[in-house]
Amino acid sequence: MSKKLKIALPKGSLQDPTIKLLEQAGYNIYTSSRGLRPDSDDAQLDIYLIRAQEIGRYLASGFIDCGITGLDWASNHEESLIDLAELPYSRATVRPTKWVLVVPEDSPVKSVQDLEGKRIATEGVEITRNYLKKNGVNAEVEYSWGATEVKVPDLVDAIVDVTETGASLRANDLRIVDTLLTSFPHFYGSAESYQDEWKKQKMDRMVLMLKAALEARGKVGLKMNLPEKSLQAVLDKLPSLRRPTVSHLAEDGWVAIETIIEDAVARSLIPDLKELGAEGIIEYPLSKIVL
Repeated sequence: MSKKLKIALPKGSLQDPTIKLLEQAGYNIYTSSRGLRPDSDDAQLDIYLIRAQEIGRYLASGFIDCGITGLDWASNHEESLIDLAELPYSRATVRPTKWVLVVPEDSPVKSVQDLEGKRIATEGVEITRNYLKKNGVNAEVEYSWGATEVKVPDLVDAIVDVTETGASLRANDLRIVDTLLTSFPHFYGSAESYQDEWKKQKMDRMVLMLKAALEARGKVGLKMNLPEKSLQAVLDKLPSLRRPTVSHLAEDGWVAIETIIEDAVARSLIPDLKELGAEGIIEYPLSKIVL
């Protein structure tokens, strides 16, 4: 029987961007609307869809070999996990998830100290309790099953909620008092599973490809030919990831350049290169960059 690596992927809001990232890294995941055990084109992967809040616990218990979940949800199990990589992507943007302390705009609460003896609703109960303990504040923390934003001020004095942009909070006339934690997803391995040489190598290879896919986001490759006399002027212009590759062409006095640039600068850079004498300029997409 072939070896298997049990991997947990976050079910919920992170599911689609996580599967998309894995596909960019070369791992095609096949899901169904109700299935919690997706297939993939890698026969060595045994995939589980589990809520992000639970992945750290299953990793710590050794039931799962590795998984992707937020730093926020794994923080209570750090001693039993191997943090292999931070993966900077989010539900809707490239910004990290933030756990924030929130009150209504007209609330008298200006800092966490003003919540002494008050009531706070949140899905991140342990995160909130640790934050209050750190700040020496005694407050009642209750678990929120959802729709947390509507609970202030009638049911609770404050909430601790997750946000990327803060737009939803502003739309509901809510104000951020403090940020408890900033979190991107991480790739974690079970400390026990990471002692297995085959599993360790499989995890490390997956992390390499995931990081390569993330590194390629927002970047493009650029090729061009130009007169050798214009080489230094072009090199001074190129904001390359590394020094560009320069090779001589069969025709004397001409060179070819290949480099990587940020996609956002291509529209202003390419006309500049053309003015410096570059010809045959080709911009092409990148799927992975291994540093």
